[in-house]
Amino acid sequence: MSDHDFDESEANGDTSRGLSWWFSSGLSLGSAGGAGNRRSQRHEPLRERMLARPGTLTISYFGLLAFTITMLLLLPCSSRQEGSTSFHVAFFTAISALSTCGIPVVDMTEHWTIFGQAIILIAIQMGGIGVMTFASLIMIVTNQRLRVSQQLVTAHELGTSKIGETRGVLSIVLGTTVLMEFITFLVLFPPLLQLNDFQWRRTAWESLFYAVAAFNNTGFTPDAAGLHVDHWGVGLPILISAFCGTLGFPVILDLLRSFRYRIRPRFWTLNTKITLSATFIIVGVSLAWFLLDEWNNPFLFGNADVPTHLRGALSVAVAPRTSGFDLSWVPQVSETTKVYMCLIMFIGGGSSSTAGGIRVTTFALLVMTMVSTFRGRGEVNAFHRHIPDRVLKTAVSVTMSCATVVLVASIALMQVTGRSLADTLFETCSAFSLGGYTLGVADAGNTPSLYILAAVMAFGRIGPMTIAYAINKTRSEDDTVIHYPQEAVSVG
Repeated sequence: MSDHDFDESEANGDTSRGLSWWFSSGLSLGSAGGAGNRRSQRHEPLRERMLARPGTLTISYFGLLAFTITMLLLLPCSSRQEGSTSFHVAFFTAISALSTCGIPVVDMTEHWTIFGQAIILIAIQMGGIGVMTFASLIMIVTNQRLRVSQQLVTAHELGTSKIGETRGVLSIVLGTTVLMEFITFLVLFPPLLQLNDFQWRRTAWESLFYAVAAFNNTGFTPDAAGLHVDHWGVGLPILISAFCGTLGFPVILDLLRSFRYRIRPRFWTLNTKITLSATFIIVGVSLAWFLLDEWNNPFLFGNADVPTHLRGALSVAVAPRTSGFDLSWVPQVSETTKVYMCLIMFIGGGSSSTAGGIRVTTFALLVMTMVSTFRGRGEVNAFHRHIPDRVLKTAVSVTMSCATVVLVASIALMQVTGRSLADTLFETCSAFSLGGYTLGVADAGNTPSLYILAAVMAFGRIGPMTIAYAINKTRSEDDTVIHYPQEAVSVG
């Protein structure tokens, strides 16, 4: 270990391994003064104690945003209906927007005014940037120093291995988000202008709403037209923007860095290679599945031509994992397609992206672990890199915890709605993956179902790792005090 390991200045950005944060003033590693620090923690302000527990801060920040958005949606000026919106509808819509899910329980055009839609759009943007990321941006703007513990969670969410890079990455994330949404806005404006009979104000609002909702993978739409899958000029840019949003900021930043410095694909990060490989495989399989299973579905296509089949299949291959713009075709698909959609929604998109689910990298690690185990290999390798056991344990833990939440929520929905397991499982997977598709289980007339799905959406947005971080104390090293003898058990 060299002296460069602890220097994270710009001149030593490539040499540093991100170790200098161990010696920052925000973290005490020595035993001297430890007892005094513990005593002084009781007298620290609430803000200091919250910053020391970034997981708790993230959940509190999400809760504060949910409360604020709910109160704004309850205002009479937010609704076109006489009086104000019911609390459970406003609360569900707020959680659905902040989690970038977008499951609608009321018609966006008929129920919400432009003011209400603007509040929903702001909530989508805040949720898409990321709860922890946005909280850190606010503190950076107000010139407040980030605690090391908070930088840990933010760096993990952004996918950077060096905490010293967090501020720079945050600014790039914000800039990339605005740039992608602005490009989508410019591309959508001309075709939407024609569809709206050259109504400039309406077209500008719809283009802005679609641009923000698409990149943030949110199923809310400003009108009842949905994704415009029959119009390539509108549907294709939305699908491309949604697909880019599912890759995740670490992958996007790695690709931008590679393009800038002309780095060949073989030198991309392992996270980028696994994410791109798994994503394209899932999209390709989904495209083939829908074409083979639904080609002769009379409710979807009838006597449609080949281009219409391809447009529908492409929207199914990209949108269900993360964004549910067009809901009209979902109830018409076969039961086997619904089950397959549950699987790809549960997998979701890339890590640190606007998508939900267990993430494609987690699923890829599970598959590679299974293959390695069946082959009798002691290590899991990918692209000539060894994956640490700690990462594999995290993948298994995340999958099991998420599967438990989805199963319990599905059974609870069966109890309160009387719907079948297939329908409730589909709705729960959509809420957990932030996909935005619905079979009508989310009903404004059934209040318990809305609260159950809202909890699942919040869990999918915040993530099991953040919740675990909020509950448990963080330790930098192995906290096992006693090591017991090993003994094998029967498996399989």
